[in-house]
Amino acid sequence: MEKTRQIIEKLGFPGSDFNEIPTSTKTFPDGAQYRIEIPSVEGVKSFETVLDAAEDYDVPIHRVSQGSGIMLLTDSELKDMVGIGASENMEVSLFVGPRGTWDLSAMPWSSGGKVLGQRVEGIDQLVYSIEDIKRGCEAGLRSILVSDEGLLWLVNEYKKLGELPSDLIVKVSVQMGQSNPVSIRLIESIGAGTFNVPTDLTLPRLAAIRQAVDIPLDIYVEVPDELGGFIRHFDIPEIIRVAAPVYIKFGLRNAPNIYPSGTHLEDKSMALSKERVRRARIGLEMIQRYAPHLKMSEKGAEGLAVPVKGNVSLS
Repeated sequence: MEKTRQIIEKLGFPGSDFNEIPTSTKTFPDGAQYRIEIPSVEGVKSFETVLDAAEDYDVPIHRVSQGSGIMLLTDSELKDMVGIGASENMEVSLFVGPRGTWDLSAMPWSSGGKVLGQRVEGIDQLVYSIEDIKRGCEAGLRSILVSDEGLLWLVNEYKKLGELPSDLIVKVSVQMGQSNPVSIRLIESIGAGTFNVPTDLTLPRLAAIRQAVDIPLDIYVEVPDELGGFIRHFDIPEIIRVAAPVYIKFGLRNAPNIYPSGTHLEDKSMALSKERVRRARIGLEMIQRYAPHLKMSEKGAEGLAVPVKGNVSLS
């Protein structure tokens, strides 16, 4: 890439945009700068599809996440998701339900109320959410996805009381929406273990957030249409450089939103999962081509919330 820049300079133009962005010195516990996440892995068959595709495309995957949630998995399906994650030494992060768009409220469907769509509404929904988390943890889950500050705070308090596992990682959804260093530090202070930033943040803004917080950032480099549809593959090396430690997330443009999923959408979910892994291969090749010095975690690395196999007592 440097030669291309030099030629552009010889033609009388600057060789890059004028952004003097500091390099992050922060890493994961194993010293790595980045890990790979495949989102929207909606169920057991989609998880199996991801594993098959990862082998075909030679893509190391550190975490899978899922949007339909714990509550829409049968006991058997939940056990299988946990068991696959434990066997593969891979973090499995499942969304907590219910949330606003599943409730009786009309506001999340209005033009002005869309930001409320994933919030937890009322005390009863907080109770339901904690019950959902307990069920997941008893099955061995050690990573959950939330999109409500109140629920995040409550989970942190439950962990302090010993009512939830101390090693439970709380992943904050992109739909929470905080987009500046101060608000994200506040979210870190009430228990966030990893934070999915909004999809439209520039490199300087990502760098400023990284200077303010220590937790890993989850960053979409290909973004679902309903979240912007951006494709930032050429930005990947710089995103890692300025924002490490990061989970690089491969969503998918021109793909339907299938939340909440189920067997009626299983074939579609499997096809989307396979393509997300192929996109991850493209991203890896981008890193290898332009920034091979960047360090990726090994499979099963320290700090991953790998599920615990078998039923676990929380008492």
